[in-house]
Amino acid sequence: MFFWQKMKYGKSRNHAARQGGTRNEATSSTAPPDQPQKHLISSRLEANIKFLEKMLGSTEDFKLRRFDALGQYKAVMTYLSSMIDPDIVSADILKPLMHPPARFEGVSLEPEQLKKVLLHDTLYHCKGELDSDMDKLMESLLRGYTLVFIEGMNEAFVFPSCNIAMRSITQPQTEQVIRGPREGFIENLETNIALMRYRLPTAAFRIKSMKIGRVTKSKVAVCYLDGVANNELVEEVISRLSGIDIDGVLDVGYLEQFIEDSHFTPFPQIQNTERPDKAVANMLEGRVIVLVDGSPFALIAPSVFSQFYQTTEDYSERFVMVSFIRLARLLALAFSLVTPSLYVAIISFNPELIPTEFAVAVAGGRAGVPFPSVVEVLIMEASMEVLREATLRLPQQIGGALSIVGVLVIGTAAVAAGFVSPITVVVIALTTIGSFATPAYNAALALRLLRFPLVFAAGMFGLYGVMAGLILIANHMLSLRSFGVPYLSPVIPGNFQGMKDTVMRAPLSSMKKRPSMLHSPNPQRVGDQVAGEMQKPTHNTLDPLKVGNEKWGNQDGISSSDHDDPSGSRSD
Repeated sequence: MFFWQKMKYGKSRNHAARQGGTRNEATSSTAPPDQPQKHLISSRLEANIKFLEKMLGSTEDFKLRRFDALGQYKAVMTYLSSMIDPDIVSADILKPLMHPPARFEGVSLEPEQLKKVLLHDTLYHCKGELDSDMDKLMESLLRGYTLVFIEGMNEAFVFPSCNIAMRSITQPQTEQVIRGPREGFIENLETNIALMRYRLPTAAFRIKSMKIGRVTKSKVAVCYLDGVANNELVEEVISRLSGIDIDGVLDVGYLEQFIEDSHFTPFPQIQNTERPDKAVANMLEGRVIVLVDGSPFALIAPSVFSQFYQTTEDYSERFVMVSFIRLARLLALAFSLVTPSLYVAIISFNPELIPTEFAVAVAGGRAGVPFPSVVEVLIMEASMEVLREATLRLPQQIGGALSIVGVLVIGTAAVAAGFVSPITVVVIALTTIGSFATPAYNAALALRLLRFPLVFAAGMFGLYGVMAGLILIANHMLSLRSFGVPYLSPVIPGNFQGMKDTVMRAPLSSMKKRPSMLHSPNPQRVGDQVAGEMQKPTHNTLDPLKVGNEKWGNQDGISSSDHDDPSGSRSD
């Protein structure tokens, strides 16, 4: 038995050696058992064609174009007709390959000489390259590249020729601003990187790319500023992304679910944006941006809770007005979270907290309502969630009408039928409006979800249940981390410099340091001399009461004054 196995092994090994020695077919290079084998192309043209046809099968858009390179070498050009630009293929690739330069007409070239002549003297395309790995060539073909195989050459030419219709750069749909840029990311990765490079013309801009997805092989770009972002943070982001093993990545949200610290929480730990200016602003603070080809959103890591109620125009307006607006947003956030539960707790357990006149009005409105307040609020909350979801999924022309008419009609009909009281409709309406004031959709979604357990707790235990629920939520938020950064930073743990950009926003000149929680190698953001320059007295250049223009002891006026001339005359 042992002798038979040995003979069988020897035959198979000799057969493999013979196959590897004669590279007549597309073969596999010898590789260690733990590494995937590398398929190399054959020098025979027909063998390469058969390999491609076998891999792609009977697909309609796979095209083969046979021709003679330089008029004497058999060649074939392959591409997917649904993904390429025919003008580029015809004018920049096929035409120069078929018509040789004058000095090479009738000259017989060796394969190595032929490569150099085609690359440096014949082709017009600026991005042509050679490759011998059949797996890489297949991937390039599926991404819209054009391949050219030539008889006798063990390498193929690869030319980018993809031309897929993309939407143009438009205003972001989910992050509207009054004052700020109107450009938003699109689905093309190269365009998104260009939008960021346009705002960051610095050599410190770094991009680390990788491919994730066994089937989709989606291109992922990790962007950061060298010398500003912490190197360990960049390595951690790349390490978490490298550990993802999934069939396909169709949106940046797929990656977010894999690389976030805590998966069982309603609060997002990584912020997403479709605004290039917002992504660049976070890079300047020392954060890392993750982009995916095919997704119009970018991930911002790490992120803390205070970022989710801030907008890009908070830094375009004056700090006094911005601080007031932020306070209004926080008030709306708290209002949307606790108002329904407070209403249920007070009506069910502590009606003595309501003023007498108002209590009489509430009792009159609830007369005839068959449900307790907790059931009433839960029914209205569920109805609003269903209506909101229906509004999002309907066409835009119909959705706007449904959101307004639906609320009015359903609310009025419910009150008239005696299902709910008028005060409940008012409370739910104000709660819904407050949730719309939160700029980040995923953060607002977390608050919408947490309203339901708070209402249950209020219906069972009253104000004690509300307070216990809020304490649990606060305790949960204190336990969260985003790449090691505490979720409630810079409030907890406290940092004075970081608090200048939380509830209220200090003047830009006073925010000299980058967020300390990011541990940037270059923490200085604003120069030290800026504060001194701004404290100097202003120069009222056009003040009519001043004699000439004088600034800090230097005379720079352009006219003289006749105020000191008693005669009132002026000399020209």
